[in-house]
Amino acid sequence: MTLAYMMDQHIPRAITNGLRHSGIDALTAYEDSSHELSDPALLSRATQLQRVLFTFDDDLLVEAHHRQQNNIFFFGLVYTRFSSLVITQCIKDLIILAQVAQPHEVNNQVIYLPL
Repeated sequence: MTLAYMMDQHIPRAITNGLRHSGIDALTAYEDSSHELSDPALLSRATQLQRVLFTFDDDLLVEAHHRQQNNIFFFGLVYTRFSSLVITQCIKDLIILAQVAQPHEVNNQVIYLPL
């Protein structure tokens, strides 16, 4: 089973398109009408949909850490810094992660890109 992603509203469309072109399930926050949700609500929405949230929003790191410390379940978070974003490498790393990781391996985890 491959991982499915929820793309934060700030993620470039080229990343979503690259994932989809490779057969990876990627849903944008805009497509889900969740782009105006607060960070905690967006992470909860991704969890509800059983999707790993991909972001470069530092505030979501804080939220994920809060949930880890308080044993509040979330499906998983993948984070990269915007300043180090290389779209082609990001797509490759997200594809690898989706293909090799099982959902239970990323639950309540923060994974940093590049791998």
